[in-house]
Amino acid sequence: MRNHEVTRKQQLLDPGGNIAEPGWARRPVWIYSREDIRAPKLRIKEWDYYIVIHDGKKDGTESFAAAFTVSDDGYVGLQSVSLLHLGEADPQEHTETILNVFPMGRHQLPPSSGEGNTLYQDGRLYLHFRKNPGERRIECRFDAFQDGKPLSADIRLDEPEMDSMVIATPFPKKGAFYYNQKINCMRASGEVIFDGKTYRFNPEYDFGTLDWGRGVWTYDNTWYWGNGNAVVDGHTVGFNIGYGFGDTSAASENILIVDGKAHKLDDVDFGIPNDPDPKAMDGPEYMAPWHMTSSDGRFEMTFTPVLDRAAKLDFKAIVSDQHQVFGRMSGKAVLDDGEVLEFTDVLCFAEKVHNRY
Repeated sequence: MRNHEVTRKQQLLDPGGNIAEPGWARRPVWIYSREDIRAPKLRIKEWDYYIVIHDGKKDGTESFAAAFTVSDDGYVGLQSVSLLHLGEADPQEHTETILNVFPMGRHQLPPSSGEGNTLYQDGRLYLHFRKNPGERRIECRFDAFQDGKPLSADIRLDEPEMDSMVIATPFPKKGAFYYNQKINCMRASGEVIFDGKTYRFNPEYDFGTLDWGRGVWTYDNTWYWGNGNAVVDGHTVGFNIGYGFGDTSAASENILIVDGKAHKLDDVDFGIPNDPDPKAMDGPEYMAPWHMTSSDGRFEMTFTPVLDRAAKLDFKAIVSDQHQVFGRMSGKAVLDDGEVLEFTDVLCFAEKVHNRY
């Protein structure tokens, strides 16, 4: 059944280490445990990723974003912070990453997105994600972030009771799976401080998203993912779109969250110019407008890029080619009851990533 909604609380994996009931949910009804995984520890991947965006068009200031990652990918850990300047006159970004060898669970990321804190700390980076009642907090101190200068952040994300996008996706290979929650529509306040400048978030129109994931992947994957939040026609709106990762025959991860309620979408195509082959990374024209379409006609958008946060690593056995593109989305989204929301210049991102590791 396409877009099968799972509502029963249950263990994520069966005794063979495969997803017991693939599908999507509004809450994390699946219970994740590392002890249930049948793959080697080197193959387990766990991550918490926050992206927080300030839309300067709302108050006449510079648009910017900050992103924070704590990850434990078995044989490598990638802890990173990004500061992105998204003003259309001079867009630029800087990402600093710390690599750890063979963490294999040592970072002790919590098994649930709903409780527990995530902490990474070494001599250079302090990164703490706190889960408190009704809110999430991001605290960061990164020494020598850029040009020897430190970056600090203290950000609050309001998290009321609301639906989210939760998906349990199998891979054709036994023992491989992807368990993921995207929490949209978290109003952001607080600040990032770097190089004598303070970047402030305004909860009236700024939002953060959490990408919380646990799983065992196959070796070679390409995925597409897009996400954004805004106030549209007086509604608090978030969207999550994506495809290409795992066996999504049970459910897609395409969804609208409007005033805390989920409106499920079917398939979405990103319409990246000159992108005929999901693995032809040299072909796509990432900075040309993308024309997104959906199979159910409920998500029809033009995405106009501002900045391509491109990163490429090639160590033969380990390859990562990433294009996280920030830009503005305009078009229409249709809710379950047929109401049409008109998007105008919603600041968001969409990405194409190819990994072999």
